[in-house]
Amino acid sequence: MLVLAKAGLLKVKNDKDVNTTIHDITDNPHNFKFIELDAAAIPRSLDDVTAAAINTTYAGNAGLDPSKDPIIKETADSLYVNIVAVQKATLGDPRLKIFQEAFQSKENAEFIKKTFPGSAYVGWKE
Repeated sequence: MLVLAKAGLLKVKNDKDVNTTIHDITDNPHNFKFIELDAAAIPRSLDDVTAAAINTTYAGNAGLDPSKDPIIKETADSLYVNIVAVQKATLGDPRLKIFQEAFQSKENAEFIKKTFPGSAYVGWKE
């Protein structure tokens, strides 16, 4: 829903709420009809629908190119990001600093950009 709201195709109650569903649509000027499916089933539904929102993982596995095939796609400022979380008790573990430095390294940023061009973004400042 949020990618459609950001594209100006519909409006939702809160465009900053990652839990937004079809029930949160407040304006649907194009009268889109939505069918909710399990994410893995969406690529197989393409022959039966006009358009579909497919996560990058499933799009790639279905032979779609997430950087070239979408008519609309998430941008680097998307609310959908992966996070790394740890238990409070392990915050002082020096291995976490090593992990963070490796994960947020220039080399990893280059790997992400090369491996997932236009479909995955680094979530830290380089």
